[in-house]
Amino acid sequence: MIFETERLEVRKLILEDLPFFHKMQSNPNVMRYADGEVSTLAAHSIELTTLISKYSLPENNFWIYTIERKVDRFFLGTLALVKDGEDDEIGLRFLEEYWSLGYGTEVCQRLLEYCKQIGIQKIGATVVDLNRASTKILIGLGFKQVRKFINKEMQLQETKYERYL
Repeated sequence: MIFETERLEVRKLILEDLPFFHKMQSNPNVMRYADGEVSTLAAHSIELTTLISKYSLPENNFWIYTIERKVDRFFLGTLALVKDGEDDEIGLRFLEEYWSLGYGTEVCQRLLEYCKQIGIQKIGATVVDLNRASTKILIGLGFKQVRKFINKEMQLQETKYERYL
């Protein structure tokens, strides 16, 4: 386990997460503010295996973890922590049926504490402006807007947020 909240645990991905990982990654509603791409089970199997293999790399700076519910160990989504020196960033993704239940705020709040514990001084997040739920979470947790730009791949307006820890 990486860390926990009252209702959730954050842990490393495992191969048994594939059915839920695929369900999340192949949902166009989930992916529309990420990269917009949905893919096959085979492609998601390769992606999951690659993400798991990164845990053992000494210079890994791209961590994707599972967010699961404590009560039943059910996969709810993923949490990203991209450690890139000055531009450390976080990201969340949930199965659609678990949106608007407070899980995003709960896990982000604890993630900020975790980041501070591991020595991160400033954390960022980039959000498509149409993703009002994620924007609300970040602003509610004290993130400040630092710049707006157009995402070249998706051609959508995005905002970069930062918070000092």
